[in-house]
Amino acid sequence: MTKGSCLCGGVTWQTDAALRPSVACHCTQCRKTSGHYWSATQVPTEALEITGDRLRWFRSSDSARRGFCGTCGASMFWQQDGEGKTSIGSGTIDGPSGIATAKHIFCADKGDYYEIPAGVAQE
Repeated sequence: MTKGSCLCGGVTWQTDAALRPSVACHCTQCRKTSGHYWSATQVPTEALEITGDRLRWFRSSDSARRGFCGTCGASMFWQQDGEGKTSIGSGTIDGPSGIATAKHIFCADKGDYYEIPAGVAQE
């Protein structure tokens, strides 16, 4: 069982599904919602249990929404419509994650104030 939470603990989650390796997204939306790039693992939505009454959803595009804590503002989840999977912010995992970053995506949109480390796939 893997568990996680937001900064204030008002939203918690758990899953017994295997976590996908983390994917670091450098798109403008991810940078705006997190203040940097956003790295996330992913599980089937049906295998994810979310608790707490502070979870809020923001429709960030015509085809996706982002879940965050309404109290502390922590960016926690991302869901693509019709996909049946939920991306979970890797930084929300409580304790060791057991995963590694598999790739960086939307690299052309990255901020100019940092470099993407060599040795990991870039798209």
